[in-house]
Amino acid sequence: MQPRLRQHYDSQVVPKLAETFGFENSMQIPKIEKVVINVGLGDAKDDPKLLDSVVKEVARISGQRPVVTRARKSVSNFNLRDGMPIGVKVTLRGDRMYEFLDRFISTAVPRIRDFRGFNGRAFDGRGNYTVGIREQMIFPEIDYDAIVRVHGMDITFVTTTNRDDEGLVLLREMGFPFREETPVVV
Repeated sequence: MQPRLRQHYDSQVVPKLAETFGFENSMQIPKIEKVVINVGLGDAKDDPKLLDSVVKEVARISGQRPVVTRARKSVSNFNLRDGMPIGVKVTLRGDRMYEFLDRFISTAVPRIRDFRGFNGRAFDGRGNYTVGIREQMIFPEIDYDAIVRVHGMDITFVTTTNRDDEGLVLLREMGFPFREETPVVV
């Protein structure tokens, strides 16, 4: 059984993108390739309990075991040595990616405080979009009482297109709540 958002992509998003951009070949139509969740922890070198709790939280959010990222080189100003743990990341693809997207759009985003929509101009120039989340408590999978420390995360949505306008239409059709840009009145 396909995830709900994958069925939505196949039935409604693909025809809309083909009509909007005039794609003749189905392989030209952009899609979301992967979702990368990254949590940077500068204090993880001092507190191993924090690192363990973040690994558990990201695993609960994503449904997949994350990888601990380590420092590549020593930086004396940050008291950082080569090989010290500095973050956690997980890459989602396939059905897990679509299930995470569905939960993110329908459940987590409405729980963001003072949310007025994502910025539609924050693409990276290659059709990929990154969202910065300030606190992990917007995800319903997180138990508030088990939190060691409130932390943020970056969620990157990697698409198969190289153009920002195609990526924007793709994510908007998938259900991302982008804020409506008001035109400048002269």
